[in-house]
Amino acid sequence: MNPFFNAMEQLDKAMGYLDVPKHVHEILKSPDRFVEVAIPVQMDDGTVDIFIGYRSQYNNALGVYKGGIRYHWNVTVDEVKALSFWMMIKTATVNIPMGGGKGGVIVNPKELSEGELERLSRGYMKKMWPVLGSDKDVPAPDVYTTPQIMAWMRDEYEKITGKEDPGVITGKPVDQGGSEGRGAATAQGGAYCTRELAKKMGLTPKETTVAIQGFGNAGSHMARLLSEMGYLVVAVSDSRGAITVNSDQRSMSKGIDIAALSEHKKSTGAVAGFENAEEITNEEILELDVDILVPAALENVITAENASKIKAKVVVELANGPTTPEADEILKEAGVIVVPDVLANAGGVTVSYFEWDQNVKEEKWTEEEVLAKLEPIMVTAFDEVWATKEEHKIDMRTAAFVKAVERVAEKLVIGY
Repeated sequence: MNPFFNAMEQLDKAMGYLDVPKHVHEILKSPDRFVEVAIPVQMDDGTVDIFIGYRSQYNNALGVYKGGIRYHWNVTVDEVKALSFWMMIKTATVNIPMGGGKGGVIVNPKELSEGELERLSRGYMKKMWPVLGSDKDVPAPDVYTTPQIMAWMRDEYEKITGKEDPGVITGKPVDQGGSEGRGAATAQGGAYCTRELAKKMGLTPKETTVAIQGFGNAGSHMARLLSEMGYLVVAVSDSRGAITVNSDQRSMSKGIDIAALSEHKKSTGAVAGFENAEEITNEEILELDVDILVPAALENVITAENASKIKAKVVVELANGPTTPEADEILKEAGVIVVPDVLANAGGVTVSYFEWDQNVKEEKWTEEEVLAKLEPIMVTAFDEVWATKEEHKIDMRTAAFVKAVERVAEKLVIGY
């Protein structure tokens, strides 16, 4: 389950369909730069703990490095490298002028007070600032990081450099230079991709059932958007369990009331216990007999062990890396279409790019303007990936990689 090994398998597969110089493949096997730092943080009890932080700058052929910073107890070097590689592929797939980067800190943020969290965030910036900047590398929120954490980091960067640089970080609070529409952007892009695929497959929304694994930010917005578009969201899960509509509701073509479920989740902390729904496991939701499955939670949830049990016609990857390479092959053989994460969830990084663009140009766009700019980018990217898939008779993930690497290869500058 080594994520970087998985990423390199995907790269190797795509290179078989590309007519580019051999050195392109070699260059893309490793990041341009990988930084590891030790961050001393004074804890509330007066002791000092040392936290390890990373930043992987994979490739900037298309523009400044771009990618989130995650706080998690299982952050590893290979995970951060893989995520920065996938970010390079993602920005190139949707053809925005940014490269790929990623950061992380090995920490359980739930165990820190707000003061400790702020000191850790400022400490990360104190160590990383020389390689960051709106003209170098632009981080953003990721797992267990927030707009507030981004605001602390931006403030620390500007204190150190002595100059304003709002574009150094995206995902900031709106009143501090953040973009309208950022909160739902990942799901919005995924919803556009789902709509376009439904057109290709002749699926009618009101007759199309959807299961969504994960009801965090991306998953909950995806459930709301697809429900508003007329799709039948019949199952949802979070980290504590999963629910599905009962057989009577399914027979009446009724999906889950997402607004009511959101209120239930807000009041109880879980989707379990929602009225008129049957409780199932997080494993079972992946294997439901639905038209579209949306993994919107963790990496590596569809594996060689369970891929043959997937009954959905389509998998729309709203999470990063939810399907292993072995599972990809099984799904392909079974005729399941996978809309890959590098396309399906690219709405998030696209609106992050919009935020950076607004910051460096000193502009401010409305949410309507943001969505008006996002939709054509996502639709064009979907159409290009689909056309590449059809041309080479390959799966959509490989097609996205082919299209992305083509773009990166065109811009690669070889040093002397």
